Amino acid sequence: MQVELAASLIDIESELRQLMLWQEQPPAAELLMSDQPFCIDTLTLPQWLQFVFLPRLYQMIERRQPLPANCAVTPVAQEYFNGLDLPVQALLEALESVDRLLSGPR
Repeated sequence: MQVELAASLIDIESELRQLMLWQEQPPAAELLMSDQPFCIDTLTLPQWLQFVFLPRLYQMIERRQPLPANCAVTPVAQEYFNGLDLPVQALLEALESVDRLLSGPR
């Protein structure tokens, strides 16, 4: 499952880059310390994916730490991108893959 998860994370990064939502410079450190879900008060969803979600999951895989038992990022992403004129279907599919891998039976 870790190989599939890593592949989905790579797909998320690729899609963010293709959509030109990937940032070269990280946000200020204090913006990453939000205690709100998805850092909704300090980051955009693409920033949260890039600077919080992806690094944490990569680190957990690399360190062979237990992975989250539940994940539901896709509904948040659907809401975030709703009404924006961006071709996000492949990004949503990659996020759905992560949700399914982490939330499904083990």
